[in-house]
Amino acid sequence: MHPLKRAVEYKGSVEFTRSELVGIIAFSLRLMDIKATKELIEKSIESGLLEEREGKLVVNEVLLEEEEASEDLFNEMVEYIAKSLGWEREEVLEGIKTMRERYGDLDEKVLAYLFGMDKGVDMAKFRERLEL
Repeated sequence: MHPLKRAVEYKGSVEFTRSELVGIIAFSLRLMDIKATKELIEKSIESGLLEEREGKLVVNEVLLEEEEASEDLFNEMVEYIAKSLGWEREEVLEGIKTMRERYGDLDEKVLAYLFGMDKGVDMAKFRERLEL
């Protein structure tokens, strides 16, 4: 589950002050450290997941749902590749990480797709679901 969604569920609201959001993610939920939480907040603002309004950070719930659906596809692909190859999930994630080093900063779903194809896994069932 996305850290912002966990924070929304924890607080019961989509509005946070910056320090409140850092506190919830880093201390209350212990999902990541302070530095990583601050980076997540900045990336979320840049991508539109968080909007700054009147000194508050407001979660864009529509984009958050889309982000979670995207994460679900990635996880589904990783599980499928692992099962097809008889590997552990961590081995597949490590292979995808190696692909990132080779191909650069591609979307993680595209990297998973390419990794599966590279290993001879039939990835056709995921092709239409990828946003290429």
